[in-house]
Amino acid sequence: MSVVGFDVGFLNCYVAVARAGGIETVANEYSDRCTPACVSFGPRNRSIGAAAKSQVVTNCKNTVQGFKRFHGRAFSDPYIQRLKSSLVYDLAQMPSGTTGIKVMYMEEEKVFSIEQVTAMLLTKMKETAEHALKKPVADCVVSVPCYYTDAERRSVVDAAQIAGLNCLRLMNETTAVALAYGIYKQDLPAPEEKPRIVVFVDIGHSGYQTSVCAFNKGKLKVLATACDPELGGKDFDEMLVRHFCEEFGKKYKLDVKTKPRALVRLYQECEKLKKLMSANSSDLPLNIECFMNDIDVSGKLNRVQFEEMCADVLGRVEAPLHNLMEQAKLKKEDIYAVEIVGGASRIPSVKERIGRFFGKELSTTLNADEAVARGCALQCAILSPAFKVREFSITDAVAYPISLKWNSAAEEGLSDCEVFPKNHAAPFSKVLTFYRREPFSLEAYYNTPRELPYPDPTIGQFVIQKVVPQASGESSKVKVKVRVNIHGIFSVSSASLVEVQKTEEGEEPMDTEQQATPEEEGNMQTDQDETKAQGDGQKETEEEEEKTTSPEESKTEKKSDQPPQVKKPKVKTKVLELPIENSPQWELAIDMLNLFVENEGNMIMQDKLEKERNDAKNYVEEYVYDMRDKLHGRLEKFVSEQQDRQYYKDRDILSLQLEDTENWLYEDGEDQPKQQYIDKLAELKKLGQPIQERYMESEERPRAFDDMGKQIQMYMKVVEAYKTKEEQYDHLDQEEINKVDKMVNEAMIWLNSKMNQQSKLSLTVEPAVRVREIQDKTKELYSSCNPIVTKPKPKVELPKDNKAGEQNGPVNGQEKAPAEGTEKGTGDSTGNPPSTEPRPDMDLD
Repeated sequence: MSVVGFDVGFLNCYVAVARAGGIETVANEYSDRCTPACVSFGPRNRSIGAAAKSQVVTNCKNTVQGFKRFHGRAFSDPYIQRLKSSLVYDLAQMPSGTTGIKVMYMEEEKVFSIEQVTAMLLTKMKETAEHALKKPVADCVVSVPCYYTDAERRSVVDAAQIAGLNCLRLMNETTAVALAYGIYKQDLPAPEEKPRIVVFVDIGHSGYQTSVCAFNKGKLKVLATACDPELGGKDFDEMLVRHFCEEFGKKYKLDVKTKPRALVRLYQECEKLKKLMSANSSDLPLNIECFMNDIDVSGKLNRVQFEEMCADVLGRVEAPLHNLMEQAKLKKEDIYAVEIVGGASRIPSVKERIGRFFGKELSTTLNADEAVARGCALQCAILSPAFKVREFSITDAVAYPISLKWNSAAEEGLSDCEVFPKNHAAPFSKVLTFYRREPFSLEAYYNTPRELPYPDPTIGQFVIQKVVPQASGESSKVKVKVRVNIHGIFSVSSASLVEVQKTEEGEEPMDTEQQATPEEEGNMQTDQDETKAQGDGQKETEEEEEKTTSPEESKTEKKSDQPPQVKKPKVKTKVLELPIENSPQWELAIDMLNLFVENEGNMIMQDKLEKERNDAKNYVEEYVYDMRDKLHGRLEKFVSEQQDRQYYKDRDILSLQLEDTENWLYEDGEDQPKQQYIDKLAELKKLGQPIQERYMESEERPRAFDDMGKQIQMYMKVVEAYKTKEEQYDHLDQEEINKVDKMVNEAMIWLNSKMNQQSKLSLTVEPAVRVREIQDKTKELYSSCNPIVTKPKPKVELPKDNKAGEQNGPVNGQEKAPAEGTEKGTGDSTGNPPSTEPRPDMDLD
């Protein structure tokens, strides 16, 4: 089971994985742990990540970035319409009314949904994780800003599904940072003690998020969150771009905003300048060559000027901090630490303002860029059965208050109720009780539209179906469970009808339930099933609230105030599950989701085929350059003007062929099928391979001849030693020695013959003998002769009275047996030297 955390940022993405050694942020194919959130579309394939970012200038109309802010938004959204003019690429309306991105892909105009483009980025991150883990990746945790609404969160979940990922949890970025901070702390207060309060500030490229969290040992609770979705590093970039656009307009008479490519280059350079100014306070230059109309431009700026220029932007830093402290009802002295992360947190003036607000030094113990991804990976490890992780429960908070409204028969109008107030614990379930005779609908919405970064407060419509009255004609009791799940998404998870059945007097009912008063139904209960479903140990609580919406129900309530009857009829209840028709705002239809999944699979296959085609083309190009250099280098003396007539007539044929192939590669061969490149390479190798083989043979042949010669000399010496009757070989058989002598002589004749033949040949012709033949001949000689000449001498048994037994040395390689009655024979079994004292049974004479 994979344990992976994905931080999908506005500008960059990070992938963290859990391994036996802990959490690790992994690198992509460029050995960079930061992958640009960028997708580029070409005539034959897509480029994603670093490869796409390199095309931002050259293919700007079809290279998209910054699409994170389009999730769950209608094309008619004023925010989208305002952004359109500042984007280099085009936006378009999807059939469902949501925002799509219009590009040229496969030489056709295509409109991709935000879910599809995000899925492409997640596919790339999934590949990075799979390469690091060396196994398939499916389960993951994905980060989202804490200010994302229901529609935006569902959009990200759909994107993960299109990419073939099982998103175990959408985790708020500030909560992920808090988990990465708290899980390693060993000195947290005990559960019964006062919690440690820590503020987390995450200011990235496009969003500013803050949260205040309470830590106890093994527990994290988010008390409140506050944010400014419009404030981030991009605002500082915008100020720099605006400044230099004005400066270049006055200095060089250039209207930068009319040229998308020039504008993209200016954004890139301003981002670099911003980072340099964070580390240096001196004047820093900005130079761009051939910026517009072949004009080189230059400018300079320092940190003081930059801060003056961005005074309005910096003034927005403190507002979310005030809001956060008010929501949490905390004083500044209650704060234990302020942890700051995010790319824009490196800007000195931003850090200074945050530090001044809290009146304490900021803490930077976490990696500013990777903390979110690491927190997501930790959450995935907690949810995964594959890893044993220290118990750590996480209670998040509802970002915006959620209400329900419905048609009320009693009041002849709309009734509403706030179900989840702001900063309510999440995940969480509640049960609401209604009295109805027929199906009814509930509308969920955010009741503070001014706080939303999203123009439409609607969450969705939920129709409770198959509601029927009781047998007596009275309204039925309907229990509806509403839930904010682990992703922070609201849903009506279930509905049930409680059917009351009267029983005869004296009959014992199976399940007795008294008609509860509203006060009784307001009691808190714990839903054990929901508790078990939560992987992080967080308990979900149900709260029942009864809504009386008909005149009959009002009469029933009045009767409940009267004293109870002497005899109470026994009743039994039957619970029926009711179907629910869910219509969340901007939900992606199932058939459309399946189509997107299929399209993503097709595009992945197309990318793979294109990569194979490009690899085949690169092999041809590599062979051309490699052979051309070698033909005028180490292979030169192996090519003749007239040789191998079946291949070519003179030495220039191959060179001409290589040159023609090079020209073909950059003209007609620029865009050919994979098989065409394979055939072209085979055609070149047909000409070049014989030359390379002759070179290799020439390099390796002398050593092969030398090895065989040494083998022959060794066996000749053995034969000579046997003939001179040396003791070492006197045990060998005459017939076998003759056989060795014969084979050695034959090998000598063969070796001399081949060496003579080869010495007469030119390097430009096929060799008289190949290295493989020489090696085979050497092996054959070894396997035939070696067993004979290395045969061991037979073991020699000496007679017991042999005086040689007194010697302890080996005979013919064998240990001599000690003679009976000698001192050797009197040694003990432990290896101690024999005693020199006389034994009683020894004859000393």
